Amino acid sequence: MKTVLIAEDNAVNRELLRELLEIRGYDVIETCNGEEALQRIAEAQPDILLVDLGMPVLDGFGTIQQIRDNPTFHSLPVLAVTAYAMQGDREKILNAGFDGYLSKPINPVALDQELERLLNKNNPISALEDRAESTRSRS
Repeated sequence: MKTVLIAEDNAVNRELLRELLEIRGYDVIETCNGEEALQRIAEAQPDILLVDLGMPVLDGFGTIQQIRDNPTFHSLPVLAVTAYAMQGDREKILNAGFDGYLSKPINPVALDQELERLLNKNNPISALEDRAESTRSRS
């Protein structure tokens, strides 16, 4: 079972993400800011991190910078989950080092697609198996 670490300061948003992830079979770890997330990454070694950009203590941009600067965690997939949805925000977020971007309110289908893409990106065997299964199902 894959583990997802959520860094989100808003309790309602955190609960929604947790529920969306748990019904999909993920183990979920919750944190309220980037500093807590960095501590939990070291302890729990999650498979992916979902980060809100506008958090107190250490925001999403500070969090991604520390993750990418750390040789132990630099390849951890990190998905930005944010209310920032203005033109140019997506590019700014991806250029900061995030692997993906979801705008709030969360679209469950988009969440599924991003999790599938990012988790399979780090597992070439799984990605190949998924592609083979997809090809077989079209035949």
